[in-house]
Amino acid sequence: MSPILASTGLQMLGAQYLALICALPLVILAEIIVAQKMLHLGALRAAVALIPANVVSTLIGFPLLGLLLFVVHGAVGGGHGHSGFLGRVYEWTLQVPWLIPHGRDASWMVPVASLYLLIPAFFASVFVERWICSAFWRDLPKSRLRRYSWYAHFVSYSVLFVCVADYYFIRVRYG
Repeated sequence: MSPILASTGLQMLGAQYLALICALPLVILAEIIVAQKMLHLGALRAAVALIPANVVSTLIGFPLLGLLLFVVHGAVGGGHGHSGFLGRVYEWTLQVPWLIPHGRDASWMVPVASLYLLIPAFFASVFVERWICSAFWRDLPKSRLRRYSWYAHFVSYSVLFVCVADYYFIRVRYG
């Protein structure tokens, strides 16, 4: 992989990373509300676990996810020039973080790539945050914590999806 492609991917991941950090307070609030409803926790007890869990997931988990995507991308060949349907599937699964927007396509490729990157980030955060929260909520049954983790992340990533989609819609629509 050329340095140009690598640095482009870092820019795409960097843009996503900045958006995740900006949305972090909203995500934490959504997960606290879900913890209050599903686990019958007080807001303070929920926040004491969810704030560090989300901070670790965002500040450490997302960069590690980017590294993992980079390693997998390099292991299966990297680069461009894949043709046909399977080539397009490959480009939209493993090459999204290393997206190189071309001309007019940038207006739709960057938003789609940002939304697509939420998928692996969702799964990474479910597991990282559940692991951290389990240390704070030892009295809760693992099955309840597991169900909460999936549901809370579905809610918080729905918030992220709407924020990212709205941001790009406003940006494209109003320049």
